[in-house]
Amino acid sequence: METQNNPAGAPPDNNLVWAILATVLCCLPLGIVAIIKSTKVKELWMAGDHAGAQKAADDAKKYSMWAAGAAAIVWVLYILFFVVIGVAGGGF
Repeated sequence: METQNNPAGAPPDNNLVWAILATVLCCLPLGIVAIIKSTKVKELWMAGDHAGAQKAADDAKKYSMWAAGAAAIVWVLYILFFVVIGVAGGGF
């Protein structure tokens, strides 16, 4: 017999590893949001809010991806900046 505190099945993947990596290696603000979302997955699942747990897991993944994308954009701009400075400085 199932109880409200012990739902059948496993909760969705909380994407905590990706959230931590996004925080440490990519974009701190979005990574923190991803960590907060990922830590709520099991809590919501155990409370019986399976849809809320799945949404929190999806949100954690989304914010982790956004953090990685933001970091990639920053790195491309950083490299372009030094390429432009190098080309402009090489003419003198």
